[in-house]
Amino acid sequence: MWWVLGLGTFIFLLMTVPMTLYLYRHRADLVVPRGFGLWLFFLVWVLLGVGVLWAQAPGAALGGGMGRLLVFSWRVAWYVAATVVLLFIGNLRERDLPAERVARLLGLMFVFTTIGGLVGSFFPTLELTSPMEMLLPGGLAKNEFMADWIHPKVASVESILGFEQARPMAPFPYANTWGSAYAFFLPFFIMTWLVRGSRARRVAGGVVLLVSLWPVVYSLNRGLWLALALMALFGIAKILANGDLSTVRRTVTAMLAGAVLIAASPLPGMVQARLDNPHSNNRRGLLASQTVRSAMTGSPIVGFGSTRDVQGNLTSVAGGDRPGCRACGAPPLGTQGHIWLLIFATGLVGTVTFLLFFGLFFFRHWRSRMPYCLAGCAVLISFGLFVLTYDLVEVPLFTVMIAVALMWRARRTAEGGPA
Repeated sequence: MWWVLGLGTFIFLLMTVPMTLYLYRHRADLVVPRGFGLWLFFLVWVLLGVGVLWAQAPGAALGGGMGRLLVFSWRVAWYVAATVVLLFIGNLRERDLPAERVARLLGLMFVFTTIGGLVGSFFPTLELTSPMEMLLPGGLAKNEFMADWIHPKVASVESILGFEQARPMAPFPYANTWGSAYAFFLPFFIMTWLVRGSRARRVAGGVVLLVSLWPVVYSLNRGLWLALALMALFGIAKILANGDLSTVRRTVTAMLAGAVLIAASPLPGMVQARLDNPHSNNRRGLLASQTVRSAMTGSPIVGFGSTRDVQGNLTSVAGGDRPGCRACGAPPLGTQGHIWLLIFATGLVGTVTFLLFFGLFFFRHWRSRMPYCLAGCAVLISFGLFVLTYDLVEVPLFTVMIAVALMWRARRTAEGGPA
Protein backbone atom coordinates (compact mmCIF):
# COMPACT_ATOMS: atom_id res chain seq x y z
CA MET A 1 0.00 0.00 0.00
CA TRP A 2 2.75 2.47 0.95
CA TRP A 3 4.65 1.62 -2.23
CA VAL A 4 1.62 2.35 -4.41
CA LEU A 5 1.11 5.66 -2.59
CA GLY A 6 4.70 6.65 -3.36
CA LEU A 7 5.75 6.30 0.29
CA GLY A 8 7.26 2.83 0.15
CA THR A 9 10.64 4.10 1.34
CA PHE A 10 9.60 7.17 3.33
CA ILE A 11 7.30 5.13 5.56
CA PHE A 12 10.33 3.56 7.27
CA LEU A 13 11.57 7.01 8.25
CA LEU A 14 8.11 8.21 9.28
CA MET A 15 7.57 5.23 11.57
CA THR A 16 10.76 6.01 13.48
CA VAL A 17 9.08 9.17 14.80
CA PRO A 18 6.70 7.32 17.20
CA MET A 19 9.55 4.92 18.03
CA THR A 20 11.70 7.90 19.01
CA LEU A 21 8.91 9.33 21.16
CA TYR A 22 8.59 5.98 22.94
CA LEU A 23 12.33 5.83 23.60
CA TYR A 24 12.32 9.40 24.91
CA ARG A 25 9.47 8.68 27.33
CA HIS A 26 11.32 5.62 28.65
CA ARG A 27 14.83 7.08 28.47
CA ALA A 28 15.53 6.36 32.14
CA ASP A 29 15.22 2.60 31.54
CA LEU A 30 17.05 2.33 28.20
CA VAL A 31 19.71 -0.31 27.72
CA VAL A 32 22.13 -0.54 24.79
CA PRO A 33 24.02 -3.48 23.31
CA ARG A 34 27.70 -4.11 23.89
CA GLY A 35 29.70 -2.23 21.28
CA PHE A 36 27.05 0.46 20.89
CA GLY A 37 29.73 3.07 21.60
CA LEU A 38 31.29 2.15 18.26
CA TRP A 39 28.03 2.93 16.49
CA LEU A 40 27.62 6.24 18.32
CA PHE A 41 31.19 7.16 17.38
CA PHE A 42 30.38 6.31 13.75
CA LEU A 43 27.31 8.58 13.83
CA VAL A 44 29.39 11.46 15.19
CA TRP A 45 32.01 10.83 12.51
CA VAL A 46 29.32 10.90 9.81
CA LEU A 47 28.12 14.28 11.09
CA LEU A 48 31.66 15.66 10.82
CA GLY A 49 31.25 15.20 7.08
CA VAL A 50 29.09 18.31 6.84
CA GLY A 51 32.27 20.34 7.22
CA VAL A 52 33.84 18.88 4.07
CA LEU A 53 30.75 18.68 1.85
CA TRP A 54 32.04 21.40 -0.46
CA ALA A 55 35.71 20.49 -0.33
CA GLN A 56 37.18 19.67 -3.74
CA ALA A 57 37.87 15.94 -4.13
CA PRO A 58 40.61 14.81 -6.54
CA GLY A 59 39.08 13.53 -9.77
CA ALA A 60 35.63 14.93 -8.97
CA ALA A 61 33.68 17.51 -10.94
CA LEU A 62 33.93 21.11 -9.80
CA GLY A 63 31.04 22.90 -8.10
CA GLY A 64 28.15 21.44 -6.18
CA GLY A 65 25.18 23.27 -4.73
CA MET A 66 22.79 22.71 -1.85
CA GLY A 67 21.81 19.37 -3.36
CA ARG A 68 24.86 17.94 -1.63
CA LEU A 69 23.41 18.88 1.73
CA LEU A 70 20.10 17.24 0.79
CA VAL A 71 21.76 13.92 -0.08
CA PHE A 72 23.94 14.12 3.05
CA SER A 73 20.86 14.76 5.25
CA TRP A 74 19.04 11.85 3.59
CA ARG A 75 21.80 9.44 4.54
CA VAL A 76 22.09 10.83 8.07
CA ALA A 77 18.32 10.37 8.49
CA TRP A 78 18.66 6.70 7.56
CA TYR A 79 21.58 6.13 9.93
CA VAL A 80 19.54 7.70 12.74
CA ALA A 81 16.47 5.63 11.78
CA ALA A 82 18.55 2.44 11.93
CA THR A 83 19.74 3.45 15.39
CA VAL A 84 16.20 4.13 16.59
CA VAL A 85 14.81 0.78 15.39
CA LEU A 86 17.73 -1.07 17.03
CA LEU A 87 17.01 0.53 20.41
CA PHE A 88 13.22 0.33 20.03
CA ILE A 89 13.06 -3.42 19.36
CA GLY A 90 15.89 -4.17 21.76
CA ASN A 91 14.25 -2.33 24.68
CA LEU A 92 10.63 -3.44 24.28
CA ARG A 93 9.54 -6.24 26.57
CA GLU A 94 8.44 -9.56 25.14
CA ARG A 95 4.84 -9.05 26.23
CA ASP A 96 4.74 -5.65 24.51
CA LEU A 97 6.36 -6.74 21.24
CA PRO A 98 7.01 -10.49 20.96
CA ALA A 99 10.13 -11.35 18.99
CA GLU A 100 8.07 -13.93 17.14
CA ARG A 101 5.79 -11.17 15.85
CA VAL A 102 8.75 -9.22 14.49
CA ALA A 103 10.12 -12.36 12.82
CA ARG A 104 6.71 -13.11 11.28
CA LEU A 105 6.52 -9.58 9.87
CA LEU A 106 9.96 -9.99 8.31
CA GLY A 107 8.80 -13.34 6.89
CA LEU A 108 5.72 -11.62 5.47
CA MET A 109 8.01 -9.05 3.84
CA PHE A 110 9.67 -11.96 2.05
CA VAL A 111 6.26 -12.89 0.62
CA PHE A 112 5.74 -9.31 -0.59
CA THR A 113 9.25 -9.32 -2.06
CA THR A 114 8.46 -12.53 -3.92
CA ILE A 115 5.21 -11.12 -5.29
CA GLY A 116 6.99 -7.98 -6.42
CA GLY A 117 9.68 -10.10 -8.07
CA LEU A 118 7.13 -12.16 -9.99
CA VAL A 119 5.22 -9.07 -11.14
CA GLY A 120 8.49 -7.47 -12.24
CA SER A 121 9.50 -10.60 -14.14
CA PHE A 122 6.25 -11.01 -16.09
CA PHE A 123 5.12 -7.36 -16.41
CA PRO A 124 8.44 -5.47 -16.49
CA THR A 125 7.11 -2.28 -18.09
CA LEU A 126 4.42 -1.70 -15.46
CA GLU A 127 4.72 1.74 -13.83
CA LEU A 128 2.38 3.80 -11.69
CA THR A 129 1.88 7.49 -11.06
CA SER A 130 1.65 7.67 -7.29
CA PRO A 131 -0.49 10.16 -5.31
CA MET A 132 2.78 11.55 -3.89
CA GLU A 133 3.89 12.43 -7.43
CA MET A 134 0.62 14.26 -7.99
CA LEU A 135 0.95 16.25 -4.77
CA LEU A 136 4.57 17.38 -5.16
CA PRO A 137 5.53 20.35 -7.37
CA GLY A 138 6.41 19.25 -10.89
CA GLY A 139 10.09 20.16 -10.65
CA LEU A 140 10.57 18.20 -7.43
CA ALA A 141 8.52 15.21 -8.60
CA LYS A 142 10.61 14.95 -11.78
CA ASN A 143 13.92 15.24 -9.94
CA GLU A 144 15.85 12.05 -10.72
CA PHE A 145 16.81 11.44 -7.08
CA MET A 146 13.25 11.99 -5.84
CA ALA A 147 11.60 10.05 -8.68
CA ASP A 148 13.36 6.86 -7.64
CA TRP A 149 11.49 6.97 -4.32
CA ILE A 150 8.02 8.17 -5.29
CA HIS A 151 7.48 6.65 -8.75
CA PRO A 152 6.53 2.95 -8.39
CA LYS A 153 8.17 0.71 -11.00
CA VAL A 154 8.20 -3.09 -10.91
CA ALA A 155 11.45 -3.72 -12.81
CA SER A 156 14.39 -2.20 -14.60
CA VAL A 157 14.92 -3.51 -18.13
CA GLU A 158 18.59 -3.96 -19.04
CA SER A 159 20.51 -5.59 -21.89
CA ILE A 160 23.11 -7.40 -19.83
CA LEU A 161 23.12 -10.59 -21.92
CA GLY A 162 22.77 -8.83 -25.26
CA PHE A 163 18.98 -8.76 -25.14
CA GLU A 164 16.46 -6.99 -22.92
CA GLN A 165 16.05 -8.67 -19.55
CA ALA A 166 13.81 -7.59 -16.66
CA ARG A 167 15.44 -7.19 -13.25
CA PRO A 168 12.68 -7.08 -10.59
CA MET A 169 12.65 -4.25 -8.07
CA ALA A 170 9.11 -3.97 -6.61
CA PRO A 171 8.28 -2.99 -3.92
CA PHE A 172 11.68 -1.26 -3.66
CA PRO A 173 13.27 1.53 -5.69
CA TYR A 174 16.20 -0.46 -7.16
CA ALA A 175 16.89 -3.96 -8.46
CA ASN A 176 19.86 -4.42 -6.11
CA THR A 177 17.69 -3.36 -3.16
CA TRP A 178 15.24 -6.09 -4.17
CA GLY A 179 18.11 -8.60 -4.12
CA SER A 180 19.35 -7.56 -0.70
CA ALA A 181 15.80 -7.54 0.72
CA TYR A 182 15.25 -11.08 -0.57
CA ALA A 183 18.40 -12.30 1.20
CA PHE A 184 17.71 -10.41 4.45
CA PHE A 185 14.08 -11.53 4.79
CA LEU A 186 14.71 -15.16 3.75
CA PRO A 187 16.08 -16.47 7.11
CA PHE A 188 13.03 -15.15 8.96
CA PHE A 189 10.69 -16.60 6.33
CA ILE A 190 12.32 -20.01 6.76
CA MET A 191 12.08 -19.72 10.55
CA THR A 192 8.42 -18.63 10.75
CA TRP A 193 6.95 -20.48 7.76
CA LEU A 194 9.02 -23.63 7.18
CA VAL A 195 10.39 -24.45 10.64
CA ARG A 196 7.86 -23.16 13.17
CA GLY A 197 4.76 -22.94 11.02
CA SER A 198 1.73 -25.21 11.03
CA ARG A 199 1.50 -27.95 8.42
CA ALA A 200 -0.60 -25.76 6.10
CA ARG A 201 1.81 -22.86 6.59
CA ARG A 202 4.80 -25.08 5.80
CA VAL A 203 3.18 -26.28 2.57
CA ALA A 204 2.33 -22.71 1.57
CA GLY A 205 5.82 -21.60 2.52
CA GLY A 206 7.36 -24.31 0.34
CA VAL A 207 5.31 -23.12 -2.62
CA VAL A 208 6.27 -19.47 -2.03
CA LEU A 209 9.95 -20.37 -1.71
CA LEU A 210 9.83 -22.43 -4.90
CA VAL A 211 8.16 -19.75 -7.05
CA SER A 212 10.45 -17.07 -5.57
CA LEU A 213 13.37 -18.76 -7.34
CA TRP A 214 12.05 -17.60 -10.72
CA PRO A 215 12.82 -13.88 -10.15
CA VAL A 216 16.02 -14.83 -8.31
CA VAL A 217 17.31 -16.71 -11.37
CA TYR A 218 16.17 -14.20 -13.97
CA SER A 219 17.25 -11.15 -11.97
CA LEU A 220 20.84 -11.88 -13.09
CA ASN A 221 21.84 -10.77 -9.62
CA ARG A 222 25.24 -12.37 -9.03
CA GLY A 223 25.53 -10.87 -5.55
CA LEU A 224 22.24 -12.45 -4.51
CA TRP A 225 23.24 -15.84 -5.93
CA LEU A 226 26.50 -15.81 -3.98
CA ALA A 227 24.81 -14.57 -0.79
CA LEU A 228 22.29 -17.42 -0.91
CA ALA A 229 25.12 -19.92 -1.38
CA LEU A 230 27.04 -18.51 1.60
CA MET A 231 23.96 -18.52 3.83
CA ALA A 232 23.21 -22.11 2.80
CA LEU A 233 26.76 -23.18 3.71
CA PHE A 234 26.45 -21.44 7.08
CA GLY A 235 23.13 -23.18 7.77
CA ILE A 236 24.50 -26.59 6.78
CA ALA A 237 27.58 -26.09 8.95
CA LYS A 238 25.41 -25.21 11.97
CA ILE A 239 23.18 -28.26 11.41
CA LEU A 240 26.19 -30.58 11.18
CA ALA A 241 27.73 -29.00 14.28
CA ASN A 242 24.56 -29.69 16.27
CA GLY A 243 24.92 -33.41 15.52
CA ASP A 244 21.17 -34.14 15.32
CA LEU A 245 21.09 -37.16 12.98
CA SER A 246 17.45 -36.76 11.98
CA THR A 247 18.03 -33.11 11.08
CA VAL A 248 21.19 -34.08 9.18
CA ARG A 249 19.24 -36.69 7.19
CA ARG A 250 16.51 -34.18 6.34
CA THR A 251 19.14 -31.66 5.33
CA VAL A 252 20.96 -34.12 3.06
CA THR A 253 17.64 -35.10 1.45
CA ALA A 254 16.72 -31.46 0.90
CA MET A 255 20.18 -30.76 -0.56
CA LEU A 256 19.89 -33.63 -3.02
CA ALA A 257 16.41 -32.53 -4.05
CA GLY A 258 17.65 -28.95 -4.41
CA ALA A 259 20.62 -30.05 -6.50
CA VAL A 260 18.33 -31.94 -8.88
CA LEU A 261 15.97 -28.97 -9.07
CA ILE A 262 18.81 -26.54 -9.78
CA ALA A 263 20.33 -28.82 -12.42
CA ALA A 264 16.96 -29.05 -14.19
CA SER A 265 16.32 -25.31 -13.93
CA PRO A 266 17.58 -22.51 -16.19
CA LEU A 267 19.96 -21.38 -13.41
CA PRO A 268 23.17 -23.11 -14.64
CA GLY A 269 22.69 -21.65 -18.12
CA MET A 270 21.82 -18.23 -16.75
CA VAL A 271 24.84 -18.25 -14.45
CA GLN A 272 27.15 -19.17 -17.32
CA ALA A 273 25.61 -16.51 -19.56
CA ARG A 274 25.99 -13.93 -16.79
CA LEU A 275 29.64 -14.88 -16.26
CA ASP A 276 30.23 -14.62 -20.00
CA ASN A 277 28.77 -11.09 -19.90
CA PRO A 278 30.34 -9.41 -16.85
CA HIS A 279 28.72 -6.14 -17.98
CA SER A 280 29.61 -3.78 -15.14
CA ASN A 281 32.74 -5.45 -13.77
CA ASN A 282 35.25 -3.16 -15.49
CA ARG A 283 33.33 0.02 -14.67
CA ARG A 284 32.84 -1.06 -11.04
CA GLY A 285 36.54 -1.80 -10.69
CA LEU A 286 37.58 1.53 -12.20
CA LEU A 287 35.06 3.42 -10.04
CA ALA A 288 36.20 1.68 -6.84
CA SER A 289 39.84 2.35 -7.67
CA GLN A 290 39.23 6.05 -8.38
CA THR A 291 37.03 6.39 -5.28
CA VAL A 292 39.74 5.00 -3.00
CA ARG A 293 42.46 7.02 -4.72
CA SER A 294 40.49 10.25 -4.39
CA ALA A 295 39.64 9.68 -0.72
CA MET A 296 43.15 8.58 0.29
CA THR A 297 44.72 11.50 -1.56
CA GLY A 298 42.30 14.25 -0.59
CA SER A 299 40.78 13.36 2.81
CA PRO A 300 41.74 9.94 4.19
CA ILE A 301 40.60 10.55 7.79
CA VAL A 302 37.12 12.11 7.53
CA GLY A 303 36.35 11.63 3.84
CA PHE A 304 34.26 14.11 1.87
CA GLY A 305 30.88 13.78 3.61
CA SER A 306 28.98 12.59 0.56
CA THR A 307 29.39 11.36 -3.00
CA ARG A 308 30.81 13.43 -5.88
CA ASP A 309 30.24 13.37 -9.62
CA VAL A 310 33.20 12.07 -11.58
CA GLN A 311 35.08 14.59 -13.67
CA GLY A 312 34.39 13.38 -17.22
CA ASN A 313 34.29 9.60 -17.14
CA LEU A 314 36.51 6.96 -15.57
CA THR A 315 39.16 7.11 -18.28
CA SER A 316 39.09 10.70 -19.52
CA VAL A 317 38.10 14.14 -18.19
CA ALA A 318 36.57 14.86 -21.60
CA GLY A 319 33.85 12.23 -21.32
CA GLY A 320 30.56 12.19 -19.47
CA ASP A 321 26.83 11.72 -19.86
CA ARG A 322 25.27 13.18 -22.95
CA PRO A 323 21.86 12.92 -24.63
CA GLY A 324 21.37 9.43 -25.96
CA CYS A 325 24.37 8.00 -24.09
CA ARG A 326 23.88 7.83 -20.34
CA ALA A 327 26.51 5.06 -20.14
CA CYS A 328 29.16 7.43 -21.53
CA GLY A 329 29.46 8.88 -18.05
CA ALA A 330 30.15 7.18 -14.75
CA PRO A 331 28.31 6.71 -11.45
CA PRO A 332 29.36 9.16 -8.71
CA LEU A 333 32.43 8.49 -6.59
CA GLY A 334 31.33 6.61 -3.46
CA THR A 335 28.60 4.51 -5.11
CA GLN A 336 28.31 0.93 -6.45
CA GLY A 337 29.04 -0.53 -3.03
CA HIS A 338 28.51 0.69 0.53
CA ILE A 339 32.17 0.14 1.39
CA TRP A 340 33.13 2.74 -1.22
CA LEU A 341 30.60 5.20 0.21
CA LEU A 342 32.08 4.66 3.67
CA ILE A 343 35.63 5.21 2.45
CA PHE A 344 34.77 8.28 0.38
CA ALA A 345 32.22 9.89 2.73
CA THR A 346 33.60 9.00 6.19
CA GLY A 347 37.26 8.16 5.57
CA LEU A 348 39.20 5.30 7.10
CA VAL A 349 38.03 6.03 10.66
CA GLY A 350 34.32 5.88 9.79
CA THR A 351 34.79 2.80 7.61
CA VAL A 352 36.66 0.80 10.27
CA THR A 353 34.17 1.80 12.98
CA PHE A 354 31.16 0.79 10.89
CA LEU A 355 32.61 -2.60 9.97
CA LEU A 356 33.79 -3.27 13.53
CA PHE A 357 30.30 -2.72 14.95
CA PHE A 358 28.66 -5.35 12.74
CA GLY A 359 31.69 -7.65 12.77
CA LEU A 360 31.69 -7.79 16.58
CA PHE A 361 27.98 -8.63 16.57
CA PHE A 362 28.59 -11.53 14.21
CA PHE A 363 31.55 -12.99 16.11
CA ARG A 364 29.73 -12.59 19.42
CA HIS A 365 26.74 -14.64 18.22
CA TRP A 366 27.84 -17.02 15.48
CA ARG A 367 28.36 -19.93 17.88
CA SER A 368 24.90 -19.53 19.41
CA ARG A 369 22.15 -22.06 18.63
CA MET A 370 19.32 -19.63 19.38
CA PRO A 371 17.08 -19.22 16.30
CA TYR A 372 17.27 -15.41 16.23
CA CYS A 373 21.05 -15.53 16.47
CA LEU A 374 21.21 -18.03 13.61
CA ALA A 375 18.92 -15.90 11.45
CA GLY A 376 20.77 -12.71 12.38
CA CYS A 377 24.17 -14.21 11.57
CA ALA A 378 22.85 -15.39 8.20
CA VAL A 379 21.70 -11.83 7.51
CA LEU A 380 25.10 -10.43 8.54
CA ILE A 381 26.87 -12.88 6.23
CA SER A 382 24.93 -11.62 3.22
CA PHE A 383 25.29 -8.05 4.50
CA GLY A 384 29.07 -8.48 4.59
CA LEU A 385 29.01 -9.55 0.95
CA PHE A 386 26.61 -6.85 -0.20
CA VAL A 387 28.72 -4.14 1.45
CA LEU A 388 31.18 -4.65 -1.41
CA THR A 389 28.66 -4.37 -4.24
CA TYR A 390 25.40 -2.70 -3.16
CA ASP A 391 24.40 0.71 -1.83
CA LEU A 392 22.79 -0.24 1.50
CA VAL A 393 21.98 2.95 3.36
CA GLU A 394 18.19 2.84 3.16
CA VAL A 395 15.81 -0.14 3.65
CA PRO A 396 18.59 -2.79 3.68
CA LEU A 397 20.44 -1.21 6.62
CA PHE A 398 17.14 -0.70 8.45
CA THR A 399 16.36 -4.42 8.05
CA VAL A 400 19.82 -5.49 9.18
CA MET A 401 19.39 -3.43 12.34
CA ILE A 402 16.11 -5.24 13.08
CA ALA A 403 17.94 -8.57 12.78
CA VAL A 404 20.73 -7.28 15.04
CA ALA A 405 18.16 -6.09 17.60
CA LEU A 406 16.53 -9.54 17.69
CA MET A 407 19.94 -11.17 18.22
CA TRP A 408 20.79 -8.78 21.05
CA ARG A 409 17.40 -9.19 22.70
CA ALA A 410 17.48 -13.01 22.49
CA ARG A 411 20.95 -13.19 24.01
CA ARG A 412 20.14 -10.70 26.76
CA THR A 413 17.03 -12.68 27.67
CA ALA A 414 18.98 -15.95 27.71
CA GLU A 415 21.63 -14.43 29.97
CA GLY A 416 19.03 -13.03 32.38
CA GLY A 417 19.73 -9.39 31.51
CA PRO A 418 17.33 -6.45 32.05
CA ALA A 419 13.80 -7.28 30.98
